[in-house]
Amino acid sequence: MAIDPATELEAECTAAEHQVDADVTSATLMGGGSDFGWALGTLLRGYLRQMGDAVSDLSGGPRAYQVMTMAAAGSCQNQAAIAERMGLDRTLMTYLVDGLEKQGLVVRTPDPLDRRSRRVDLTPAGAALHAQLAERVRQVECNVLGSLPTDDAAQLRRLLGDAAASVDARAEVSAPA
Repeated sequence: MAIDPATELEAECTAAEHQVDADVTSATLMGGGSDFGWALGTLLRGYLRQMGDAVSDLSGGPRAYQVMTMAAAGSCQNQAAIAERMGLDRTLMTYLVDGLEKQGLVVRTPDPLDRRSRRVDLTPAGAALHAQLAERVRQVECNVLGSLPTDDAAQLRRLLGDAAASVDARAEVSAPA
């Protein structure tokens, strides 16, 4: 039975880490904190700042971690699909995968469905490092959402995941063939 990542994170983040700071409420943020773009940008900047430290073992930083996560999950079959899913230029993806390959964390192999394409798979060393980094990333997520009660943090993660999947699906439908 698969464990819901949001439920797993909720269990790992203690209630003490999610106590609401009385000095920081939605009423005091940017004139009420109702600016969606500001809120997303602030969360993203905080997340990326902490992620840079958490995944400093990787030459490509947080993006390289995302590549490793997709390779570990098998959610994208080849390098081009990973680039598309991440919204990255194929040239940048090549640099990211080159860096991971030089570190001995991934290997590129011909895609059996299309030998012109290359699959990106974790090496045993890559899988071990990814597991270590995943623990650090969970802590970053707890820190970023630390001012929210545990249930609210878990709900926000689920809602953001749903919204992102919806945007991603609409982009695939409207993409030129």
